[in-house]
Amino acid sequence: MTARDEVRQAMTVLARGEPGAGRGTTSDLTIDETLLLHSIGWEPVDMVFGVSWWSIPWGVWQWTTGEVDAASTAFAGAVDQAATLLRAECEKAGGAGVLGVEVDVRVSSHHASVELSGTAVRRSTGAHTGFEFISDLSARDFVLLTRSGWWPLGLAAGASFVVAPRRTARQWASQQGQNAELPNLTQALYLAREGAMERMQQAGAQMKADGIVAVKLREGRASSSIRVMQFVAIGTGVHLGSGEHQSITPAMVVSLDEQVRQFDVKSLRAPGRR
Repeated sequence: MTARDEVRQAMTVLARGEPGAGRGTTSDLTIDETLLLHSIGWEPVDMVFGVSWWSIPWGVWQWTTGEVDAASTAFAGAVDQAATLLRAECEKAGGAGVLGVEVDVRVSSHHASVELSGTAVRRSTGAHTGFEFISDLSARDFVLLTRSGWWPLGLAAGASFVVAPRRTARQWASQQGQNAELPNLTQALYLAREGAMERMQQAGAQMKADGIVAVKLREGRASSSIRVMQFVAIGTGVHLGSGEHQSITPAMVVSLDEQVRQFDVKSLRAPGRR
């Protein structure tokens, strides 16, 4: 076999990404996390990605107040598509779930993009049971969660984008030269929060989750206008797999009754000195 044939064969194996085909695992997990996974019968497989861009119709931010449904819909579609692509890569790599998913959300005037990246994992013992979950939990949290009888299901996300009403000329004039609250922006952010949290909870209910954990929030201005407020909430839906929560009893690793070493104080003195 020539060098060119060897390179072609290696590229073919890398393109397939088949477990056990001579390719080592690739993971962004720490050594401690990898060892913890092995302790419960799981192992990392490969890093996987899912990206989706959705367009936002032109002019939806202009001459309007209240929630911009088109932007919220674009965000939801981007999350679903990115998660679908992430799952497809995980299954192709031979994984049963994805841990430590990092979420990057970008919303501009004309599009919304969602990028998901994480580590595909699988059971190291027993037969492959198919795809099981997507989670932004760390491997450490995943171990604690499963030992307690709970199980991750998938990402639950919700977003809302609200355009605050403009201030009247009288309000603008009265607020010049003094510290005063801008109630239009405050109310817009509260409205965006209610919409985003409700959508995230609905996403959790659709996957039949008993709760959502490790929720990450992103709030503040969106796009290039100061009047557009955004609120994004993303977490992991979980359910009680064993039917009853199991308490974890801490185990002592380092003994606290180590014998105190005894020594002669005189031995610390320099020779010839008293």
